[in-house]
Amino acid sequence: MMLDLIKNRKSVRNYSNKHIPDEDLRKILEAGRLAPSWMNVQSWKFVLIKSQENKDLLSELSIGQAHVKNADALIVCVADTGAWDEAKITHIQKPALNPALQGENGILIRTMEQVVYAISYMMLEAESLGIRSCIIGALANEITGISPDLSKTVKEKLNLNENQIISSIITLGYEAEHTETKKIRKDFDEVVFLEKIGNRF
Repeated sequence: MMLDLIKNRKSVRNYSNKHIPDEDLRKILEAGRLAPSWMNVQSWKFVLIKSQENKDLLSELSIGQAHVKNADALIVCVADTGAWDEAKITHIQKPALNPALQGENGILIRTMEQVVYAISYMMLEAESLGIRSCIIGALANEITGISPDLSKTVKEKLNLNENQIISSIITLGYEAEHTETKKIRKDFDEVVFLEKIGNRF
């Protein structure tokens, strides 16, 4: 069941040397491609990374996180703010319904939101295949303003344009050794309410 899959998924940072078959990597990426997208804009790009050279570079981009370089593969998730213009959604002239009319900040927020859906789908597909993952959000990009020269170098290396921002990286691999860990989340009644905050469901 899907809920069991969600309950069992955990962030894993220690990976074995076993390689992920390309067929499974394609399934994971396909899950991202099929994620929900407002007005079908699909404001994302995914760059699969397998070479050690690029994994080392992306580890540096993500503040030296070791599991980025030690994962079997990475998926660089790119938020493409230019997708809104390309979609030419001109028939909707209400800013609340059309992010293209919300200005630079509104477009950025909605684009990042869209990419999150795809990330979730890819991580759950990986879990269903027995492949562990971890989401990397601490990295140098235009939003964090960290290491702008390094960010520029990586974008050039990945052939990204000025409208495309590395929003996050998914590390993928088989767990080096299985450890039983309890998934810690707030209780249901702390986050779910009926009609208004404070009313239990």
